[in-house]
Amino acid sequence: MTSSSDRSPAVDVLPTRTYEIRTYGCQMNVHDSERLAGLLEDAGYVRAPQGSDGDADVVVFNTCAVRENADNKLYGNLGHLAPKKASRPGMQIAVGGCLAQKDRDTIVKRAPWVDVVFGTHNIGKLPVLLERARVQEEAQVEIAESLEAFPSTLPTRRESAYAAWVSISVGCNNTCTFCIVPALRGKEKDRRPGDILAEIEALVAEGVSEITLLGQNVNAYGSDIGDREAFSKLLRACGTIDGLERVRFTSPHPRDFTDDVIAAMAETPNVMPQLHMPLQSGSDPILKAMRRSYRQERFLGIIEKVRAAIPHAAISTDIIVGFPGETEEDFQQTLHVVREARFAQAFTFQYSKRPGTPAAEMDGQIPKQVVQERYERLVALQEEISWEENKKQVGRTLELMVAEGEGRKDDTTHRLSGRAPDNRLVHFTKPDQEVRPGDVVTVEITYAAPHHLLAEGPVLDVRRTRAGDAWEKRTAEKAAKPAGVLLGLPKVGVPEPLPAVTGGCAVD
Repeated sequence: MTSSSDRSPAVDVLPTRTYEIRTYGCQMNVHDSERLAGLLEDAGYVRAPQGSDGDADVVVFNTCAVRENADNKLYGNLGHLAPKKASRPGMQIAVGGCLAQKDRDTIVKRAPWVDVVFGTHNIGKLPVLLERARVQEEAQVEIAESLEAFPSTLPTRRESAYAAWVSISVGCNNTCTFCIVPALRGKEKDRRPGDILAEIEALVAEGVSEITLLGQNVNAYGSDIGDREAFSKLLRACGTIDGLERVRFTSPHPRDFTDDVIAAMAETPNVMPQLHMPLQSGSDPILKAMRRSYRQERFLGIIEKVRAAIPHAAISTDIIVGFPGETEEDFQQTLHVVREARFAQAFTFQYSKRPGTPAAEMDGQIPKQVVQERYERLVALQEEISWEENKKQVGRTLELMVAEGEGRKDDTTHRLSGRAPDNRLVHFTKPDQEVRPGDVVTVEITYAAPHHLLAEGPVLDVRRTRAGDAWEKRTAEKAAKPAGVLLGLPKVGVPEPLPAVTGGCAVD
């Protein structure tokens, strides 16, 4: 029997606090959520299990002010958490992102159970603000007016071992009348090229083989550092990084899309033949009202040059239907551009008022039923074109980077899924040998649907990669320690199929 004198004194051990982050909006918010997760884990928090639905000790909302009814959705979610917080002493709720930057003190007035409100410029303060709110037992609202630290200097929780976002700039210098992002994200601020390339090299050393360069207006990169060709130089520099197999970027602006960028895309082997180029409208008068600073001829000229230099490029776009003052003739011009450009994919949005934007106060607001009817015609046309363009892929032999979590029916169909170089989603027959996310397979396309391709025959080749090795290592580490792995995106798998969540100034 052990005597009392032999026992160690009792020590109070604080339980590990869990966190959950709910992300809304564009890729920049997704990227910010990586940083928020890294900051919290650096401060000792661990991620709550998937499906916890507000049962974490800290719930963070990374909000978007671009989405329609964004505030109603936020307060609805906050209301859902109110009784949970009341029944769980010590639980904390934080609200950040664009809506927090915009509404500030309004949030704690409408939802007084919120503990922390922080903006787009000071995400690095979240752990400190949470601790201050806990100690002082009152809400902390801190909104910086300018960027305190470039997001990429902060800790990051990356879950994808093979694909990553790399932010090259924040903010936007445009003044599109439908967009509130510049007011919330501020003027464009560029990272130094050496810092960007150092981050990419570090990611590649960890096993990442695909990166997506990210900015609100990504190809305007260089305006802040005084080099008009900085973006094309950056693309070419990415081509010199050994082990980096795929480079993508989003979202560019037609105004800043120059010939040197097209040449860099065509001449740099690891820059993928894929381009997301927001159109918004095909009508010159509407583009002028939007303050888009280009016209139909300029837009189609870019598409023509890209196709001449990169024949197999898949081009996607964003289009707004029913902008104030849009006539049937204006809408017909949009349909004309869609027919001429033959986009592989178009993300189409019905215009709705965004508080704080000039367009919300414009005359000529279009009745909902008119917008809906035009929207349906546009979607039908683009669906037809997407299918026709995908049918052209049948018979082609493509290299796919195997993805994780991209094929919702993969388990039942006994298939795997991957992304072609042009970012098309391909479902392929599962081979006999092991294939890991991040590995590369060669397949022949046998069938086309409007939004995906099938390779129903046997896989022609499997190339095991360092990215696949990294995925395997990460999976083993997560199995041993589920919540503490500091790798990748806040969702398992590659970055969202571009532009599944629109970046830059596109309406979401």
